[in-house]
Amino acid sequence: MAKKTTSIGPWIVVATVIIGFFCIFGCVLSLIAINGRDQSSSDVVVTDTDPASATLTLAYSPEKAALISDLVDRFNQQKLRTDDRKTMEVQLLELAPDLMVDEALSDAPRFQALTPDSSLWLDQLDRRWAGQQQLEESAIAPSPVGEVVRYAVSPVVIAMWDDVARSLGWPDEAVGWETIQQRAAADPDFRWSHPSTSQASGLLATLAEFYAGAGKTRGLTVDDATAQQTIDYVTNVERTVKFYGEGETAILDRIRAEGRDFLDSFVVQEHLVVNYNRDAGSGSPELVAVYPAEGTLWADHPLALLESSDLTNNQRSTFRAFRDFVQSPEAQQVVLQAGFRPSDLSLPLEGSAISPANGADPSQPQTTLQVPGPAVVDVVQNVWQFTKRKANIYLVVDTSGSMEGDKLDAAQAALREFLGQIKGDQEQVGLVEFSTFVNNIDPLEPMADNRAHLERSIDNLEASGDTALLDAIMVAYDRLQQDADPERINAIVAMTDGRENASSTTLLRLRETIRRGNNSGVPVVVFTIAFGDDADYDVLQTIADASGGQMRQGDLETIRQLYRILSSYF
Repeated sequence: MAKKTTSIGPWIVVATVIIGFFCIFGCVLSLIAINGRDQSSSDVVVTDTDPASATLTLAYSPEKAALISDLVDRFNQQKLRTDDRKTMEVQLLELAPDLMVDEALSDAPRFQALTPDSSLWLDQLDRRWAGQQQLEESAIAPSPVGEVVRYAVSPVVIAMWDDVARSLGWPDEAVGWETIQQRAAADPDFRWSHPSTSQASGLLATLAEFYAGAGKTRGLTVDDATAQQTIDYVTNVERTVKFYGEGETAILDRIRAEGRDFLDSFVVQEHLVVNYNRDAGSGSPELVAVYPAEGTLWADHPLALLESSDLTNNQRSTFRAFRDFVQSPEAQQVVLQAGFRPSDLSLPLEGSAISPANGADPSQPQTTLQVPGPAVVDVVQNVWQFTKRKANIYLVVDTSGSMEGDKLDAAQAALREFLGQIKGDQEQVGLVEFSTFVNNIDPLEPMADNRAHLERSIDNLEASGDTALLDAIMVAYDRLQQDADPERINAIVAMTDGRENASSTTLLRLRETIRRGNNSGVPVVVFTIAFGDDADYDVLQTIADASGGQMRQGDLETIRQLYRILSSYF
């Protein structure tokens, strides 16, 4: 594979130094966002102030929603009781695993137990807890992670459409990260993705790439992860990624909506391939799970108790009863039928959902990589920020008269926070301010050179005039197309509280320009953010859909989480 020389000396030192800072800084940001997180109707948490409460709130990662809901329902139906006759009950709270860690470190987490997609998050929780205690100059308290068991596992695979996999030589030839890199480098129309390292599948896939670059299957060290040969290998693979999804479930939702036109290949856990094919019901697998030739890692789905001073004895009893239940033969059969591999290795996979008919191979993976220590994982996450594709981002900001007052204050606060969360100085950000006209354009510049200028521009925003939203998005879009930088992920974030009433550009023209440009030029993802009831949601949705982006309602908490959404694309 062709090597690309990358100088890492100065920035890897900086990255290592700032690891602790960003871990602790993430806790602060999470406290801001906690109240604004989405919850499904089944995940409404009822706070129980009873000091003898036996109700246990369990935070779970989204990719196993069906499985954990089934297990919890079966457990609750037993109506088990504590020694003082309280009914044991488990209630659910869906959270992304990195947010789970953030909230566990807050003053008032909403859950007493957690089941992320990997034990890596429990390691991270321990390390960040220790760092937080040292920062506060207090004695290091016992770990917040209490009892831990594993009840389901799933290997990380490269999912491909059947004919795509066969075009790469599967199943007769081994297919892996280098195969993907070579195909994507040779064919600009080949689209593949893996989630960001805030998801287990993304983090474990990245660790697998580092192992492959180092030529090892065990014992990956910090020196291995930062060796120039490894960096060059990972950079060559990562530069071909077209899309970093918000997570596996978001990618699968778009696959179901858009079909094979969205992606040719993507990284997920094996059970998601199994369940996609079962849901499709086509009789033969549309997707196949390719087990990387260089080796892969497993998402091990731990169940852990979160130790705290508020934990009641009855909640501890409920946890232990649920712990025993998920390891029972009955529950392990449920795990197996849900497409996961059970932690009970005595259960045969033959005749289960893990079969070629569902795109999976029960005899794979042949090579399992060793999970490295937490210090190596931290370094890999930070190095990945420098090896992955960078971004060009235009912030398109409405300063029309209706934004005056609290809305503009909130938008300015959100924009400052957005900039503050951009870790890499190599990301390029610009700003387009609009009201009746496009009033100000701060061109794209690396954050190393542009951060202070953008902050001053945000501080100086003033509200007046009408709303030329379409003109402003067109200006940002045209500039990104003129720069024509295919090595970067190009994005526009457009915020407005009103209806278009001043542009010379029509919606039809903008939509067709985006579609044509994304097909023949540089793809640009447009995110539209709607403040309040007066925003034209149909227009904003049309613009987002034309680019493959998203439209979001723009309350302050949503804006504060915007970087998390957008950062998964680059």
